[in-house]
Amino acid sequence: MIFAMIWTIMDVIDGMRTFVSVVETGSFTAAADRLGISRKLVSKYVAQLENRLGTRLLHRTTRTLGLTDAGRAYYSRCASLIEAFDELECSVQSLGESLRGTLRLAAPATFGELYLLPILPAFRRDHPDLIIDLQPSDRFIDLAGEGIDLALRIGNLPDSGLIARKLARTELWAVASPAYLAANPLPRSPSDLRMHHCICDTNMRTGGAWPFVQGGQVRKIAVKGKYMVNSARAVRDLALAGEGIGLCPDYVVAPDVVSGRLRRLLADHDSQSLDIHAVFLDARHMPPKVRLFLDFLVWKFGRHRRWEDWWEGQGRG
Repeated sequence: MIFAMIWTIMDVIDGMRTFVSVVETGSFTAAADRLGISRKLVSKYVAQLENRLGTRLLHRTTRTLGLTDAGRAYYSRCASLIEAFDELECSVQSLGESLRGTLRLAAPATFGELYLLPILPAFRRDHPDLIIDLQPSDRFIDLAGEGIDLALRIGNLPDSGLIARKLARTELWAVASPAYLAANPLPRSPSDLRMHHCICDTNMRTGGAWPFVQGGQVRKIAVKGKYMVNSARAVRDLALAGEGIGLCPDYVVAPDVVSGRLRRLLADHDSQSLDIHAVFLDARHMPPKVRLFLDFLVWKFGRHRRWEDWWEGQGRG
């Protein structure tokens, strides 16, 4: 009984795969070539599928082949189901094999060094034959032009044709060292920042104005100081040195806030939030090494809602 059910399911999947191939190639002959089976078997699979559904999916004439209304509706769901099935098979099959070749990764410099680099050994332990080429850089990376398999990007994504998978979220935190706060009044509201020495990151699109959410609206506070740098890590280092207040992504300063080397300011005033995505070129023909690494990233980063958790000992394993 169980084996009969399995064969029935496999027949349905074969019929669905054949139907999708006919639609995408435009003919029974081309579908047969794609699948490596005979044209007669393609026709048989489609006919069995139509009989099972009790409706015609394709208009057939001697010269043309078109979708019926039912066929159009069925194809839109069928194609995604076959894709998901193939992805599942590929992932499971790959679990039993050691990945080989080179996995080329790109990430923003600070994030890559703080969060991506430390977790790579855990992934390679399961795939010792895999070579990982990590390129931390703050410049824009052209995945296709530079042969990158997967990249991490922070912030709004341009309409580039890339496929994206959200991994995490980051917020901008205002921070200062205990030494700076001992010598200067504690800011109680974002507008108080105008009276302080602020360390400006020129990579921020808001320039010399820091965004805070007040009354449901984003308000930009114009700040000034003695330092302008083009690195969030440099802002953090200057803040640690007591040179002023910095506005940094929480993933940059979370370890310092956890340790007490920096203090988070204005925590009850929301600042800008940015999504962190993994981006890649093609979801339908993704190599196993990329698919498994993407799953690893989703699992790794999905376990933590706050970057403080990562540095409190839960994210290092």
